[in-house]
Amino acid sequence: MVAALPDLHLLTLAGASGLKVSNDTTPRAYAGWVSDTGYGDFEFERRFWVRELPVDLLDGAPTLIVQSYYLADEGFAIRLRAQTSGGSPALDPTLEPLAVLDAYADLVDFCAITLKGPMNAGTRYEAEREVDVAVGIEMIRRGGSRIVKTRHSSWLGSDGWVIDTFGGANAPLVVAEVERGGPVTDLQIPAFCVTELTEDPRFSNDALARTPYGGWARQFEDELTARGPRFLHGLGHNHLEGRTDPR
Repeated sequence: MVAALPDLHLLTLAGASGLKVSNDTTPRAYAGWVSDTGYGDFEFERRFWVRELPVDLLDGAPTLIVQSYYLADEGFAIRLRAQTSGGSPALDPTLEPLAVLDAYADLVDFCAITLKGPMNAGTRYEAEREVDVAVGIEMIRRGGSRIVKTRHSSWLGSDGWVIDTFGGANAPLVVAEVERGGPVTDLQIPAFCVTELTEDPRFSNDALARTPYGGWARQFEDELTARGPRFLHGLGHNHLEGRTDPR
C-alpha cells in the first residue's frame, strides 16, 4: 500500500528533540515524535548477516534495486528507490550503482520515495509514495548516496524472506530479512543466518550508503569471531535451526 507522506516539519522537530529508545516493540515507542493525527505507517522486520547462502534459495528471477539516500542521520532517512519486478540477471558485484542503473534502466518499472525513522527493536516508521519511473531514475542519477543490490525471495517455514546480495562498495555483504504486519516474534531463524543485525545501525541501508561494508568487512568478521553470534531477545523465542540461542 502506498501511504501519504508525513509532515516533514514533524520529523524535523523529532530529530531536533532527540528520540528516546525504549524496549517497547510497538508503534507506541514513537508516540513522542509522530504526528498526533495517528501513528502513521510502520514496518516490522528482523535482519541477519549471511556468510554463505544456499544455492537453492537463489531466486531465478531476482529483483534489482538501486537506492539513493538524500538524508541519512541517526536513523532518519529520505530514500529514493528504483527497482525491477524480477527477471533481472544476478548482479555483477563489481558494478557500481550508477553503472547498474544505466545498464538496466529499461527494466525498471517501479520508483518510490520513502521517509524512515530510527529502528527500535525491529520496528521502524516508514511512509512511501510511488513516483514516476523516469523522474525517479533521473533523480537517483543526479544526487544522494547510493547502494545497489539484488533481492532474492523465498518462503521458509511460516515466513516470507528476502535475501539481499549487495554490489559495488558494499560487496560481499549478504543480508537476510523477514518482515511481518506486526512485531516479528517467535521467529524460526534458518541456519544460514549467522548473527542478527536488526539493531546494529552500521547495517541499515542508509548507513551502508555512507560507510560501505567493503571498507570494514574484515573488522566485522574479527568482531564476530571474538564475541560470537547474537540474536535479539524480548520478541518471544528464537527458534534457531540446528543451534541453541546464545545469550
